[in-house]
Amino acid sequence: MTDATVSPEFASKAMVVDDSPLKFDLHPGVATSSTSAGPPGGDGGSDQIVTMWKQRLRIFSHNKLALASVAYLVLMTAACFIVPLVHPTNQTNQAATFGTRWNAPPSWHHWLGTDSSGFDEMGRIFYGGEYSLILGFLAGTITILVGTVYGMISGFFGGITDTIMMRIIDAFLSIPYFFLLITLITIFNRSTVFLICIIGFTLWWPNSRIIRGDALLIRQLEYSQAATSMGGGKLHIIRRHVFPNSISNIVTVATFSVADAILFLSALGFLGLGIQTPQTDWGTMLQLGTSQIQNGFWWEIYPLAAVFILVVVSINYIGDALRDAFEVRLIER
Repeated sequence: MTDATVSPEFASKAMVVDDSPLKFDLHPGVATSSTSAGPPGGDGGSDQIVTMWKQRLRIFSHNKLALASVAYLVLMTAACFIVPLVHPTNQTNQAATFGTRWNAPPSWHHWLGTDSSGFDEMGRIFYGGEYSLILGFLAGTITILVGTVYGMISGFFGGITDTIMMRIIDAFLSIPYFFLLITLITIFNRSTVFLICIIGFTLWWPNSRIIRGDALLIRQLEYSQAATSMGGGKLHIIRRHVFPNSISNIVTVATFSVADAILFLSALGFLGLGIQTPQTDWGTMLQLGTSQIQNGFWWEIYPLAAVFILVVVSINYIGDALRDAFEVRLIER
């Protein structure tokens, strides 16, 4: 029986120990292994980000209703800003309508007829849509910014901070929202800036509760706990972990907030509390059209109602598709 001998070269190779530092992934869903980082000097992180956005775009493109909604919303937004500039009729000067037949049916000169003030109905729809869309998007932006910050702070810090902040929200939500809007507008004024602020700074209350729920869940997950144990500050964890993993709900709530802002603005206009003349919005036009529908002037209500409903529905479809596109579980690892 002979003893097994090991060559010095093989023994030296066998004793080599990999002393490279261990790398922990604190960002779920993003690979950080050395094999996927790319060649030395390469930008593997940016490649992963590009791939992730491509996957989100692919998921979004699978929703055909969402693609049609984007096309319609882009077309309508562009028309609302361009048509009033090139349309031959004046939408702000009542004197310009002298000589024009009021409540005229659709014709070659007025494709959708005229309203009870002599304004061209088609030009009026796009002119009112400009204000409705601007106010809706600005109010929706304020809503999601305030609601996201408030909800994340409340949910992540927890404890007495969360209790106090949520009790404040409960007190606000106990007030009938539409009644509150009517009261504030009646007490103060109906300027454009005030309408944006009053809708934006009151519509975020329910949104903050949704974001707060995400923050409560994410702060208890392993990667958040690991970042805390490694000395990560609370604001750093919110920025690097809570916010990126809440983006699905944030985007969804943001799109729905825009639709809600347009609806509430139109509801105020329908009650005569919207934008002051000579400007107009879709709600004010619907209120004027309903007073004429009994006289058979259908062109003052049906085309506008179709445009208005399709805009709101399109925003909701886009929100549903964005929720799926930003859902981490649907993105391939």
